[in-house]
Formats: sequence, C-alpha cells, structure tokens
Amino acid sequence: MRKRTVTALTIAITAASVAAASAQAGPDFGYHKVRSGVPKHTAHFRVTSPDLAHGTFPAASYSDSFGCTGGNVPPRLHWSGAPAATKSFAVTMFDRDAPTGSGFWHWSVRNLPATAAAVPADAAAGVNDAGTASYLGPCPPAGDGPHQYEITVLALDVPDAGVPATAGPAMASFAMGSHVIATARITATAAS
Repeated sequence: MRKRTVTALTIAITAASVAAASAQAGPDFGYHKVRSGVPKHTAHFRVTSPDLAHGTFPAASYSDSFGCTGGNVPPRLHWSGAPAATKSFAVTMFDRDAPTGSGFWHWSVRNLPATAAAVPADAAAGVNDAGTASYLGPCPPAGDGPHQYEITVLALDVPDAGVPATAGPAMASFAMGSHVIATARITATAAS
C-alpha cells in the first residue's frame, strides 16, 4: 500500500482548483438546492392572486424593514379545486434565493378551515424567519438581483397538524409535510 504525502504544494494546487471551479460556477456559487417539503406526486389545485397578476409584488406587499419601505400587506389569494378529503389549509411564502444558505420563510399561516378559499383577514400567522408571527414582505438585499418567492397553499388531511404557535416555519413545514394531500403555488418576483 502506497502512503500518500500531503505537501504545501498539493494544498496550494487543490486550493487553486477549488477557486477556479468556484469562479467558473458563476451565479451558482454559494447556492444549493433546498429540498421540497412537499411529497413528490402530490395532487395540485388552483391559486390566483389579483395582487400578483403580473408576477411581481405591489409596493404595499414589500417589507417595512431590512431597508425596504413597504407596508407588509400580504397578497390576496384565492384558491379552488382542493381535494374533497381536505380537512384544513396552510399557506407559506418562501424565498429560496435568500443569501442564508437555507432560504427565508416570510409567511406561515396554518389551521385554516377546509371551507376556506382565501386567507381570512383575521388569520393568525405562525412565526416567520424574522421571529415575528406575521407576514413579512419581500426585501432582497441591495445588489442581490431579483428573488423568486414561492407562495404555496397546502391542503392537509388533518384539521390541525399539531404545530405549536411558537414553532418556526421549518418545524411547521416538517410537521405538516406528512399531511399534505395537494398543493397550489404562485411564484412572484421582487427586486431591490
């Protein structure tokens, strides 16, 4: 068996190779795929939004923090065609392009009744990644380019997924994941 010797030259060549590969990776450098919280082959239904009709957020829906001056007004959503077995709905808004390494959850509403076809004005939101129990509008960092925000309506097979009100969105998504029977999604863009 041959013994391998690591020298300073080997380390320098390896570091240069990694740097060259990173430079060639361009816009993908620093990004990785985030696993979906929705099972494959899940049924789909329809969601629309008069506020996102052009694929972008209106000014009022932007954040009022992180350097943005929006109003944190959640976009109006309307859905239809969910399976008859639906016992409740949940709504999430996720930014896969956030420079965090794990994305950023802006909105998490759960335990909406099976009769809902929209998010009621008085719906209680779960905790988002900023630590507030509310909708937090988009606000991509300056110079970061446009971000794609996935707004997903989840049809669940239970009236309550048992997610504590203080649970963060990743924990909530994990708890709800095994109860998702159908989804509806709108993807909208926001830029700094």
